[in-house]
Amino acid sequence: MPEQDDRDNPSPRGTHGPAETEAERRRRRARFLRELAEARALRDRVQPRRAKAARLRHAMRMRTFRW
Repeated sequence: MPEQDDRDNPSPRGTHGPAETEAERRRRRARFLRELAEARALRDRVQPRRAKAARLRHAMRMRTFRW
């Protein structure tokens, strides 16, 4: 897993320009969001009843939310 290597050895922030630091931050954020979505999908497959209840709660929240 090549992404694991990035987590073990983070590059120093002070040695790069601000554009590269921003790009690095975006890459880390994108990787985090991918892993989070993957974990949610796995949880939904493993616990379908809980996933359905969560979907229903979310739908109720969205229906009662005031703009």
